Amino acid sequence: MCHKELQLKEGAFIISDAHFSHARGELFDFIQAIDEGKLHPTQLILMGDIFDALFGSIEYTYTENQKLIALLNDISTRIELIYLEGNHDFNLSHVFVNAVVIPIAEQPVVARFHEKKVYLAHGDFDGTRLYKLYTALIRNPFVLFILKYIDMISNHAILKSVNAHLEKKEDCNSFSGFEQFIQKRLEGRFVCDYFIEGHFHQNKIFRVNGFEYINLAAFACNQRYFIIEYSNNKSIVKEKQFTKGKRYG
Repeated sequence: MCHKELQLKEGAFIISDAHFSHARGELFDFIQAIDEGKLHPTQLILMGDIFDALFGSIEYTYTENQKLIALLNDISTRIELIYLEGNHDFNLSHVFVNAVVIPIAEQPVVARFHEKKVYLAHGDFDGTRLYKLYTALIRNPFVLFILKYIDMISNHAILKSVNAHLEKKEDCNSFSGFEQFIQKRLEGRFVCDYFIEGHFHQNKIFRVNGFEYINLAAFACNQRYFIIEYSNNKSIVKEKQFTKGKRYG
């Protein structure tokens, strides 16, 4: 299902790559601060890999995530929630029933902010043929059906192994030559004013082919999030950092 063009709101919060798990619970505190009215987004945009492992067809992945899922579902009845699926969290349309859920096949998705055209993506919408095959397979309902039952028979050995691997993974590395990589990757492909994505965790802004490219910081690394603001044709995102217990205005 293709979504109509999104409208970004002044004061929207954008979060990317939180990789929430029992080992990284900071995102729950952040979302709880929104729920309690300590933070006041006009819109909540989740840019993928919000969970370290949440696969909509495999109920076991809900176990450690159920409190955050419930909290997001509650908030989405009051604040517009836009969820771009990532490579760690997908097939979520029946998990977040009040949200606008955008799968990888529909990314980058077009959004508007005032008169500006903005592309939004998690960041893994392209890649090598092998990677595209992999992403198609892991989202395939039949493959997930088989995986679900193999995992159940093995007492969740597969997913426990995946979780153990993800907990050891370093998410905050610097990408040498990142700007050159993005220039080559996006050159001549998109006409817009802004292109915003996560996935690479680099927290960098630079010009590409006449538009501003914004790679978001990973919330998992130091709890950075971004606020959409209109500021005299400068960057439309303002970086903030969440600290538990801090008083917000």
